[in-house]
This record gives sequence, structure tokens and C-alpha cells, in this order.
Amino acid sequence: MATTNTPHFTATVSGLPRIGPNRELKRAVEGYWAGRVDADALAETARALRAEQYAQLRAAGLDSVPVGTFSYYDQMLDTAAMLGALPARVANIDDELDRYFAAARGADTVQPLEMTKWFDTNYHYLVPEIAPDTSFSLHPDKLLAELAEAARLDVPARPVAIGPITFLKLSKAVSGQSDPMDRLAELVPLYERLLEELAAAGAPWVQIEEPVLVTDLSEGDLDAVKATYTRLAAAQRRPAILVSTYFGSLGPALPALASTGIDGIAVDLTADGAADEVAGTPALREMLVVAGVVDGRNVWRSDPDAALAALATLLGSCGAVAVGTSCSLLHVPYSLAAEPDLDPDLRSWLAFGAEKLAEVRMLATALAEGPAAV
Repeated sequence: MATTNTPHFTATVSGLPRIGPNRELKRAVEGYWAGRVDADALAETARALRAEQYAQLRAAGLDSVPVGTFSYYDQMLDTAAMLGALPARVANIDDELDRYFAAARGADTVQPLEMTKWFDTNYHYLVPEIAPDTSFSLHPDKLLAELAEAARLDVPARPVAIGPITFLKLSKAVSGQSDPMDRLAELVPLYERLLEELAAAGAPWVQIEEPVLVTDLSEGDLDAVKATYTRLAAAQRRPAILVSTYFGSLGPALPALASTGIDGIAVDLTADGAADEVAGTPALREMLVVAGVVDGRNVWRSDPDAALAALATLLGSCGAVAVGTSCSLLHVPYSLAAEPDLDPDLRSWLAFGAEKLAEVRMLATALAEGPAAV
């Protein structure tokens, strides 16, 4: 079970951009593909970008920082690599990084994975392929390394991984494989081991991302959600589990998930009716709710009155409330500081990533101390 007396947090974001404020990662990755940048230089660029982000988040006053959302290419591809589910056609590529990029963009005669839109956003992801001979195995080195890196920087880290339901629902069956969800029973023990390793590494919380729960799910899917997270919540040694959802309200998935014994749920409160839905779920009275009242998908400033009204709806209905973004800040530009020539009237309406961090902290302070405090 989770560590007793797990501290709650008050202000966070669901995820982070990774390309770099001046597209540093894009240039480094393309340089690696062209042979102008070696693996060590690429890794150093990535490390520096992460350190800069962590410093920015701490300076903004966030008391829980997502770690593991960084990717050289795509988080679904990272999850496939973590679960040993890269396509068999790249298995003969010896170098781990080159094998990863071959799955992403092809190599010689190797076909890359298919790419499609991440829900209804402008971001795209690579679609994992599940074949009858796909043999799942756990490879958490990347996530553990980034958690250790954050610890060295004294960052209050919350490791992030895409969950088994979303991974399989967004994967593609190939070579005669039935519905990828039929393989769920093979993944759950790997997630149990992942939780154990994260606990051993000192993580107080883990964020498991399940955005697919906001889509239309069958009764069988809802049963699978409940069974999966009941089992993970019962793990003997684990961090506190935060299941993160976004891009809509949860509907029937909310009571199913809330009844499993997990410790927290992150919800998109910019969705119509979501705050009332959360407030009306009795099982949340013992849980942390990360309230996504700052919209992570658009570039407009939040309405503080509307956000505080939504947050007030949750008070007394949840064990604890933290202020967050509706989804990852991957979907917005880094900062208005990079746009000095914007029309002042337009600028007054805008909030990019850095400004949304300030909104999260401001709303968290107002929730805790009253609006007069800000």
C-alpha cells in the first residue's frame, strides 16, 4: 500500500513541454539523425532542458513536479519501449537509441510506426503495434533515471507514466492479434513492479495517465478499469497513486475509478459539468483531487472568479484539493516573454506556459488563504 501519511500537494501541472523554448531539442535530435550530434551531446541538451524546467516550476511555487513527461519523440513510443513492445522489425538494431528512432521514423528498409492525432489536439503520437508474439517486459530505466536526476536537484518529483488502459486502447492490433485490451492481464503485473521500483526510488506519488477514460467506454472496459486499479491500489509497496485524466469529463468512469482504493484523481474541470460530477462522487471524500481549472490547451487567461467557483464546489466533497492544469502544457507556447511585439490589448488576454504556472499558484493561494491574499 502507499506510504502512510503521504503528504498532499497544492499546486501542480499535469505535464510539461519538451521541445525547448528555442526549439533546442528539435535541433539536437535532427542533428543526431544527420550525424552532426552524438548521443552524449543529445543527452546533455535534454538534461539541460529538464533542469531549466524544474527550476522554473520550483520558482513558480509548484510543490509537486511531473517527471518523466520528457521525450525525444513521443510519450506513447516511450511507453512501448518501457513495456518491451517496440515492433519486432526493429529488434535487430543493436543500439537502443537508434532502435527507438527506427520505430519512430524508419531506418533503411524498416517501416516506422503509424502516426495519428492525440485525441482531438494538434499533437500526434506513434501508434504502438500489438502482435500475437509481442512479449511484454518492464524496462523502467528512463523513468528511474529522470526521477533520480530530479532528486539530485531537490525537485519534489512525481513520476509520470501512461497507464495500461490508455496504452492498449490506443494501440493497434497487427498480424492477427485480437483486441489489444485482451492483453491487459499481461501488463498489470509489470505496472505492479513499476510501482514497487518507484517506491524504492523514493517517489511519494506516481501519476498514471489514463486520458482514454473520458471517451465512451463499454461496460467491459469499465470493469477492466475497476479491476486493474483495484489490483494496483492493493500493491504491497507503492507510491500514492494519482490517476490523471484530461480532455473531458469522466462520466461513468469516475465512480468506477474512485472506488478502487487509489489515492487521487486529476480531472479536467474546464469540461462542462465536471466540477458538479466530481463533487457528487462520495468516494472522493477520502481522496486528493487535482482540479484542472487552468486550461492547458488554449492560450487565453483564466477567469479567476469562474476557477475559484469551480474549486469551491469541491471543498468539503474531497479529501484534499490541489490546483492544476486541465492537461499537459505541451499544447501551449512556453512564455509571452518571447513575444515582445504583441499588441498590448491582445497581450492582456493571453497566457502561455509560464503565465499559466503563475495562474495555478495564484489560484492555489486564493483557495488556501482567500481571494484577498492575491
